[in-house]
This record gives sequence, structure tokens and C-alpha cells, in this order.
Amino acid sequence: MRVLFVSFMVLFIDQLSKLFVKGFSIPFLNLNFQGMYVGQKIPLLGNLFDITFVENPGIAFGIDFGGSFKLLISIFSLLASAGLFFYLFKYRNKIFSLRLSLALIFGGAMGNMFDRIFYGVIYGYAPLMHGRVVDFFNLRFFNLFIFDRLFGNYVFNIADVAVTAGVILLLFSLNRQKEMELQEQPEVLETILAENKE
Repeated sequence: MRVLFVSFMVLFIDQLSKLFVKGFSIPFLNLNFQGMYVGQKIPLLGNLFDITFVENPGIAFGIDFGGSFKLLISIFSLLASAGLFFYLFKYRNKIFSLRLSLALIFGGAMGNMFDRIFYGVIYGYAPLMHGRVVDFFNLRFFNLFIFDRLFGNYVFNIADVAVTAGVILLLFSLNRQKEMELQEQPEVLETILAENKE
């Protein structure tokens, strides 16, 4: 399961980037990095793209169901990550692109799960399992207000990028895996072709 290296690289890069955005302090090494303050922006591509520090207390796209669901979201993240690890093991002999897609999703899920479970304790603002996810890539396509909510402005992190790339790759990989399995079983392919002729 060498693709797990991809998962751990995604986790490492995701957490490293979040440390530089949020800041960190390691007293026994005399290290103290200030980071950004919540809401701070660093322009990169005009009005299209910048680095903006946001803490997401909910799930994807900043959807927040309130504090009473925080523990439930963290537990769900933990179970989803365990499920992804199971599928990585189950599909260890399948095509590389399928394994890579699951590894990207697993690494991204682990990155955001780490924030939810530990950041509250590490940064001293909430108990275990009640942390907030650090988002900072701010991409704006268009501004559209629906029900007093702004759409077209997406703030995300490296874990989110890995999950999205993994899901896109997974869609192509599942189709390719099915084609390969059909090629390995000519009698199944002949039956399908015969049914399509009728």
C-alpha cells in the first residue's frame, strides 16, 4: 500500500500550510511564528484569488449547524476516514489511478479531521473534537446572493484540494477499472454485447 505515502504527504503539506497561516509556538525550541489573524488577506491575483485566513466551524463551504453538532461532525469525520482506509486496503490490488484517488481523498479527510479533533486543544479555544478547520485559499468566480448568503466566493485548503482532485480521479478510475475487469472476463463482455444487439 505504497499509495499511503501520498495520503501522508497530503496530510503533512496540509498541516504545514495551516501552521504557517494560523501560527505556532514551540516554547522548548524557542520558536514562535505569529501567522495571520482571522480575516487577514494577502492579495495574489487581483480580485480573483488571495490568501484569506478563515476558521470554518462547520463542514464544507462553511456550512455550520451550530455547536451541538460539532462533536457529531468530528465523529463522522473519524468514521469516514476509517472507511476510506478500509477501501484503500480492499482495493490494494486494483489499478493505480483508483488507489491514488482514494489516497488523495483519505489524506485530505485526515487533514481536516485533524483540525476538527485537535486544533481546539492545541490552540486552547475548545475541547477535544470541537476544533475549527483552517481555510485560506480564497477563490472568487462571481458574486451571487441567495437567501442572504453569498455564493461564488470559495475559501478552502490543501486538504480540500486533495479531496476534490481525488473524487474527480475516482470517477474516471471506476470506469477504467470496470473496463479492465470486463476485458479480463470475455464471457461477461460477450453477454453484454449480445444483450445490446437484441
